[in-house]
Amino acid sequence: MREYLLTLCVSAAVTYLLTGPVRKFAIAAGAMPEIRARDVHREPTPRLGGIAMFGGLCAGLLVAAHLSNIGDVFTQSTEPRALLSGASLIWLLGVLDDKWGVDALIKLGVQMIAAGVMVWQGLTILWLPVPGIGPVALTPVQSTLLTVALVVITINAVNFVDGLDGLAAGVVCIASIAFFMYAYRMWYGYGVEAAAPATLFSAILIGMCLGFLPHNIHPARIFMGDSGSMLIGLVLASGAISITGQVDPDVITDFTGSSRGTVHFMVPVYMPLLLPLTMIAIPAADLVLAVVRRTWKGQSPFAADRGHLHHRLLEIGHSHSRAVLIMYFWSALIAFAAVAFSVNSSSLWIVVVIASLSALGLVVLLLPRVRPRAPHWAESIVPPRYRRRRRRLAAAAAAAEQEMLAGDPPALNGSTAIGDRSRLPDRRRPVDSRQ
Repeated sequence: MREYLLTLCVSAAVTYLLTGPVRKFAIAAGAMPEIRARDVHREPTPRLGGIAMFGGLCAGLLVAAHLSNIGDVFTQSTEPRALLSGASLIWLLGVLDDKWGVDALIKLGVQMIAAGVMVWQGLTILWLPVPGIGPVALTPVQSTLLTVALVVITINAVNFVDGLDGLAAGVVCIASIAFFMYAYRMWYGYGVEAAAPATLFSAILIGMCLGFLPHNIHPARIFMGDSGSMLIGLVLASGAISITGQVDPDVITDFTGSSRGTVHFMVPVYMPLLLPLTMIAIPAADLVLAVVRRTWKGQSPFAADRGHLHHRLLEIGHSHSRAVLIMYFWSALIAFAAVAFSVNSSSLWIVVVIASLSALGLVVLLLPRVRPRAPHWAESIVPPRYRRRRRRLAAAAAAAEQEMLAGDPPALNGSTAIGDRSRLPDRRRPVDSRQ
């Protein structure tokens, strides 16, 4: 665990430290597009944040390669090299798109090429566990098509959800934490060595997102752009592919006692391929809805609009920050629920907790005007918008300002905020300077 934490911290630190210089470079390079009709920000913001995230990925892989335990992944598997190859292609494509713009069909083609490169270097799905049947081996053609489809779907799902400050990085970070917990349990809990690459990829991805989030939280100082959103989508897909298509179910059977038990144990692993990803179910649902919506209107599935889930949250009255937090909540609920079911799928408490949290999430979702009020003892640690005294003072100041602009100074207990009313000059006639 210490080596994974070290890799995570290195990735986070490098990403965080590089983001500042990358922002200055993006401004100097002119990677600050004009405000579009579908954008929610009001000022031009530099992109190319994916450059810093790619630096965090490279730093994490470099440090991991020199560690005693994790370093074995690089000697016993070609998956880290395959990930770096595919990530480099996607990152270069994203940088070009952030600066000059790239046609949607060209982007789709390069995404498929990057996925094909990873398949060619060994990062592919070899078999699928099917309930009631057991593991089913895939032919090379089936394996390639399924792997490419998963990579392309995940990349575009993350890219589609990248519409609010901190949304994509936070959602992917939550998914990565849940995925790391599951992969780490398979690696050290069941001794499945093939789960080591997925555990490493998840740890590095957590660091990349955590390092970028401080610069990207509302109001964002820099956007990750396509160079970042497509990159983290590919890394997340690589972890899902590695742990699903490379782990030998027979190894787990030694612990579960039967093939059927093995299949049920691996449900949270192959479910991402069928949904296609429970770990990023919210972005995947947004992707499906966007494609259906645009196709129904006779538009291209890649045509941009303001119909995404985060846009709808803003339209019903949620603030920018609350819309992001709601997306975080549902992503975490789905992802960690899958992990909880993998540990104990027969526990009634898990069902009760998930149902209760879902009901709470629906209440917050449908009541956008409700604002929580912090108790007096907690006002010093909560954000200013949740402090009662600050809100009262702000409301009083706003009312006083409106009355002053209307020409009627407000009275507070017989006097005004700047003195007694009788001391103020009469605004209806000019003031004699000799008085």
